[in-house]
Amino acid sequence: MIDFQQVRYFYPQATSAALDRCTLQIAEGEFVLVCGASGSGKSSLLRAINGLIPHFHGGTWQGQLTVCGRDTRHYTPRDLAEYVGFVFQDPDAQFVVDIVEDELAFAMENAGLTQATMRRRIEEALDQLEIAHLRHRSLASLSGGERQRVAIAAALTVQPQILVLDEPTSQLDPHTAEEVLTALQKLNADLGLTIVLSEHRLERVVQYVDRIVWMHAGKIALADVPRTVLAQMPFAPPLVEVARHFNWQPLPLTIKQGRAAVRQQPINAQPKQPTTPTLGAELLRAEAIDAAYAEQPALRDVNLRLHAGEILAIMGRNGSGKTTLLRHLVGLQQPTKGRVLLQQQPIANRAVEQLAQQIGFVPQNPSDILFHPSLEQELAWTLKNHDQAIDQSQIVQTLQRLNLLHLRERHPRDLSGGEAQRAAFAAIVVAKPQILLLDEPTRGLDYAAKQQLATFLQALASEQHGIIVVTHDVEFVALCAQRVVLLGEGEVVVEGTPQVVLGDSLLFSTQVGKLFPKLGWLSVADVLAGTQ
Repeated sequence: MIDFQQVRYFYPQATSAALDRCTLQIAEGEFVLVCGASGSGKSSLLRAINGLIPHFHGGTWQGQLTVCGRDTRHYTPRDLAEYVGFVFQDPDAQFVVDIVEDELAFAMENAGLTQATMRRRIEEALDQLEIAHLRHRSLASLSGGERQRVAIAAALTVQPQILVLDEPTSQLDPHTAEEVLTALQKLNADLGLTIVLSEHRLERVVQYVDRIVWMHAGKIALADVPRTVLAQMPFAPPLVEVARHFNWQPLPLTIKQGRAAVRQQPINAQPKQPTTPTLGAELLRAEAIDAAYAEQPALRDVNLRLHAGEILAIMGRNGSGKTTLLRHLVGLQQPTKGRVLLQQQPIANRAVEQLAQQIGFVPQNPSDILFHPSLEQELAWTLKNHDQAIDQSQIVQTLQRLNLLHLRERHPRDLSGGEAQRAAFAAIVVAKPQILLLDEPTRGLDYAAKQQLATFLQALASEQHGIIVVTHDVEFVALCAQRVVLLGEGEVVVEGTPQVVLGDSLLFSTQVGKLFPKLGWLSVADVLAGTQ
């Protein structure tokens, strides 16, 4: 159904191949995961399947790719849309209209389907993704996760033979991600839909797929069944890392399989003792904040404090108010009740531009703040806008710490999703604001890049910066956060250390926490320390 034969592709002006002699066959009805480090070629491989490469992006193409028997060199993305549905990393990039139901109808209207057919398919898609309650909502009013599900539903309405998804769970909470992947598995099993997706959070996906395609530097390093690939990859989900350490065979792909391995090979475990973080001076405080969106309550009596030297994680299901809270903390929105204080002073009457000198805000979508021709110019503009000298050594150091120095001359639009995420972070942190607010900073990051980001944030915290991270990534929270606040329907449900909040949670527990309950372990490092 999909046949790559020695495909080699260069983006315009690029000196290295985004796809380098790729040969791969995907059969009808397969469920395939494409993985690899940021910039390894995953998105390029996916965009070739629906013809965006080379027809939209341009560049130099060699080799042959056939999709449903059609040579993609001779068929445009419009021609291939009948066969290939595509869901982008950033769902906003593919939305055309503003209302959910209208968005689902748009592609079918272009295809000339009857009203009766359109109504039936819209109902099916809404039910499959469990978003029927959103049908009349404006897309602008939805959370990131809700928009992602709408994008998937819209792709399904044209009933393609192949569904291609670029990191479809990157903005979803664990429960919603499981629902989406279960829905995809059902479509694959019941309808024979061929599914190809890329993902960095392998722990969410490996149990569902038939094969994994591991990419490295534009090449297909290995394509095989999950256990074979995971045994050889340099990065892996925490469960697989633990299994490798203890040499469990066969390699477990699910927590259930991992627990069976623990029963068969008991380990000498030392529980991790609870810790109480040492907090510095208070930097930022929210006092009894209420907020509404479209006359609906978004935040209810939220109290929050951030201290110097602290990494505070805010978690919660999609639509729980996390991003809304961040926007209030940085002064982009004003509460209907309560107040926000920056170093004991209310921010209500201060200009956002003034607050930005002290509070750096990195939004979910990197393109919201990246608009210069090169990454180096982005950082220079930030320094100039903050009335700081354009210090090249400061720019170079920031890029080095985020493994971006080799991309300093690259246009932000030409970066991969993970590279763009790190670039947006670099563009804010270069000015060294006292407080950092990060909205889903690990979106698009591979395991190594997440570890690098965690180390960077810990270094900033050691310099007495205060950091708030809004995220669904429980594994990342376990790596670096000192405190966790869990939101539910706009209210603070629980607050405490990661051990307390994640360890007692069914929804937000880490793989290690599920594998070894009641030991206080959350990460692979905890396992290694507790079994020495």
